[in-house]
Amino acid sequence: MCAKRVKPVPRQVETTGHVWDGIEELNNPLPRWWVWVFYITIIWGVGYTIAYPAWPLLSRATQGVIGPTLRQDVAREIARFDEANAPVKAALVAADLASIPRDKALNAFAIPAGASVFRNNCATCHGSGAAGVQGKGYPNLLDNDWLWGGDMASIHLTIRHGIRNTADPDARYSEMPKFGADALLEDAQIAQVVEHVLKISGQDHDATLAAAGAAVFAENCAACHGDTGAGDRSQGAPNLTDAIWLYGGDRQTLTETVYNARFGVMPPWTGRLSEAEIRAVAAYVHSLGGGEDPPVE
Repeated sequence: MCAKRVKPVPRQVETTGHVWDGIEELNNPLPRWWVWVFYITIIWGVGYTIAYPAWPLLSRATQGVIGPTLRQDVAREIARFDEANAPVKAALVAADLASIPRDKALNAFAIPAGASVFRNNCATCHGSGAAGVQGKGYPNLLDNDWLWGGDMASIHLTIRHGIRNTADPDARYSEMPKFGADALLEDAQIAQVVEHVLKISGQDHDATLAAAGAAVFAENCAACHGDTGAGDRSQGAPNLTDAIWLYGGDRQTLTETVYNARFGVMPPWTGRLSEAEIRAVAAYVHSLGGGEDPPVE
């Protein structure tokens, strides 16, 4: 008599107990190879954090037993390039400022080097394209309207010492009086002188008020801005006759300027930048389109 072959009963997989819309989640075991790979990655990760810089701390990161870091690698690369560029940097520092734009070799080094320095240090205020921020008091460096002069020597001096700061005793300094806030002029006189400035800058104006404002201007403003309002670079006094305004040239903005004055500050870059970097960025700014030839002595 032959025995009847019994089919094996499939092994039942336990469920996790989770059910969604009648579908049970099975608790299938992970493949053994996957489990071992997972354990290996854990071991590798622990080893990596021991061997290499990994865990951030309050002021630094764990350095790892191997020692070198990417920061050190970058520092070595910077040192290598500094060493390679040392001769041309020395030549740049030794050169007469006015001759740098005419020296092809020096200028070819200074312009890209200065552009890099500018983007890292100056673009915050003057913009990545050096056009400034209109109405915010950050000068446009692309035009030829310079408060303190646009030749290489003047730009270099401005960068080295800055404008109206207290950190450098040689900072270029001037200060406009607060004609309204300090009650130096009456409101009516301020309105008159604003109309005069609108007139000399070629804008719509009240002719009657402008006529009275000419006398106010001559008594209070001409000492810095000149009799015609064309400005004075030795004092950083802007030209009021053109259409280029640092803070804006409409009636409301001019009234605010006369009433409360303006006092833009630029930090000195001596100590923050090397002399070679200062000269390079001066050459870059000079090359942007508004750079001027040195004054004729």
